Amino acid sequence: MVEKSPKTPPPGKSRSRLWVEAAIVAGLAIAVLVLIPGILNITGQSFRVGLLGRFMALAIAALGIDLIWGYTGILSLGHGLFFALGGYALAMYLQLQIPAGQLPEFITLYGGTELPLLWKPFYSLPFTLFAVMVIPALLAAVLGYLVFRNRIRGVYFSILTQAALIVFFNFFNGQQKLINGTNGLKTDTATLFGQVVSSAPVQGTFYFLTVVFLVAAYALCRWLTSGRFGKLLVAIRDDEPRVRFSGYNPTAFKVLVFAVSAALAGISGALYTVQSGIITPNAMDIGFSIEMVIWVAVGGRATLAGAILGTLVVNFAKSLLSEQFSAVWQFFQGALFLLVVTALPDGIVGWLVTQGRDGLRSLLGRTEIMTYPSLETDPEVQYERETLGNRKSDG
Repeated sequence: MVEKSPKTPPPGKSRSRLWVEAAIVAGLAIAVLVLIPGILNITGQSFRVGLLGRFMALAIAALGIDLIWGYTGILSLGHGLFFALGGYALAMYLQLQIPAGQLPEFITLYGGTELPLLWKPFYSLPFTLFAVMVIPALLAAVLGYLVFRNRIRGVYFSILTQAALIVFFNFFNGQQKLINGTNGLKTDTATLFGQVVSSAPVQGTFYFLTVVFLVAAYALCRWLTSGRFGKLLVAIRDDEPRVRFSGYNPTAFKVLVFAVSAALAGISGALYTVQSGIITPNAMDIGFSIEMVIWVAVGGRATLAGAILGTLVVNFAKSLLSEQFSAVWQFFQGALFLLVVTALPDGIVGWLVTQGRDGLRSLLGRTEIMTYPSLETDPEVQYERETLGNRKSDG
């Protein structure tokens, strides 16, 4: 059997593809901002605009999961922790948007007379925005460094992330006086710049910001997974010992990617919290962290578009099925995951790029002849020849 060899497109063609991809992303962003909300409002489905905003916020976390799992091969089952930290950071700032001298309502209900020291930095909006990204990233960097430097990987790393998740879940649940425990922090009744957070103008602004951050997260992940850095991540995923043998230390790269992934989860949690109206310790539930992995698996590992598509497909299916079959919708979710794992192991986008494209070519009668690429047309071979040729001529 003759397999296709990966081809490296010439620089000019690669640049053209990049522009085409940028145009597609810009077109989709405009459609999500203008076209889809308009259609949903006309058809009486206005509430689904809010759902779309929340699911796009979740897609930012899915991009982070895809970055660390799809490209680097590190399966984290504890990203709900970073998601919750981002949500709590922004919720604490909104809870403090009250007249000077007053305390958040839950603190007085539990007999508190002064604001805990932990809360005071969150009077500042710049600090809060900084904390949404940096606190999850720092926690992930510390945890990742302690784990990766000891060469702990595979299922052991997944178990450790779940253990960390359980620790923080129990801690947040037990802190009634500090962060309202199991009741969580509500944001829908808080005010921001003089307007109620749940009002239509504020929610519209958060919807717009979600689209902007989703596009920015996609661009960041696209940049990280391109070029030599992206190839190194894939090499760590496919054969980490060989990467070490080649002279690289994978620990720093894995810590960096884990921290970036956690920062994306923090942003996702903040945007989701202000659109759903509340953040509770349930965001650190093990099931929610596993759901994040399912979104990426359904859409397609190591395909950034697949992470976004999988998040939207699974969550809209969950929403529609729970409306019609509230008692058994979880069985549909499980069946969807089993179907993808068994029939579409590369996910929806992975299938479309491989089997789907070949099937379409067969239908159109344009069967591609699979053979080894010509050495004369391979740009990498041409580069080596020119480089070696110049060295010989210089010598």
